[in-house]
Amino acid sequence: MLNQGTNLLAPALFAYGSEEHKRYYLPRMLTGEHYWCQGYSEPGSGSDLASLQTRAVRDGDEYVVNGTKIWTTHAQFADHIFCLVRTSTEGRLQQGISFLLIEMKTPGIRVEPIITLAGDHEVNQVFFDDVRVPQSNRVGPENEGWTVAKYLLEFERGGGGASPRLKVALDELKAIARRERADGRPLFEDPGFRKRIAELEIRTAGLEFSELVNLARTSRGESPGPSSSLVKNTSVDIEQQLLTLKLEAIQHYGLPHANFISLNGHNEAWVGPDYAETVTARYLNARAASVFGGSKEVQKNIIAKAVLGL
Repeated sequence: MLNQGTNLLAPALFAYGSEEHKRYYLPRMLTGEHYWCQGYSEPGSGSDLASLQTRAVRDGDEYVVNGTKIWTTHAQFADHIFCLVRTSTEGRLQQGISFLLIEMKTPGIRVEPIITLAGDHEVNQVFFDDVRVPQSNRVGPENEGWTVAKYLLEFERGGGGASPRLKVALDELKAIARRERADGRPLFEDPGFRKRIAELEIRTAGLEFSELVNLARTSRGESPGPSSSLVKNTSVDIEQQLLTLKLEAIQHYGLPHANFISLNGHNEAWVGPDYAETVTARYLNARAASVFGGSKEVQKNIIAKAVLGL
């Protein structure tokens, strides 16, 4: 399961959470007692996240939250959500945002599934209707949640961990290319195909070094910084190209409807080799990686400003 608690929220709590937050939430993340999802994007407020409209209005010691979040990964499983809400409409958009921790069982929260192009139920839309949240569940000062949100995103985009997964996927690709044939010989013997694999292996090795640098920073108590945007764009591009090669390698077994059969648990109806079973679904799912966590264009703007000084 995707652990957005330990991977994303925990670093933000270490940096901006109260001692009460740390004592209560961090141990429960480690034990798995709490499973978190992320309430950032909204309809019309994704890459332009500062334009979010979900409101939190003070009422005594509580906030009353109204609005909606979208593309919320694993909201159907999560028992908690860390959420960006608008607590002020004065000044710059970024200055009126606060960061709240909310229990998903709180009255007024409703989760509706979104079925992706890959045919899976991974993301959702979450609705908040007069949801009451204690002010003590706010991380950082009121109206300064944008600072917490940006810090958290550095760990989402480049906290480390993509390169080992990509190396495994490259090994799988090479195994497929040795089994599949083109022009009467194994696809792996085709010079053009092997060249494309080699290019991805070289880029993955470079990505691994960048991730190790980021992990060294975090081990010293630092954040990944703007290099997380470089890592995010690089890892997404490698994965998308790698899955394109897998799809080319399995040829006609990549028909989308065959994967719908598998994803719905009817494995006995699958026709073809096991290694081809979910390639199309993974290929389609990975298309979204250029957008979630901050679009490729947003990452390029961050790199231009914070790394290149443009």
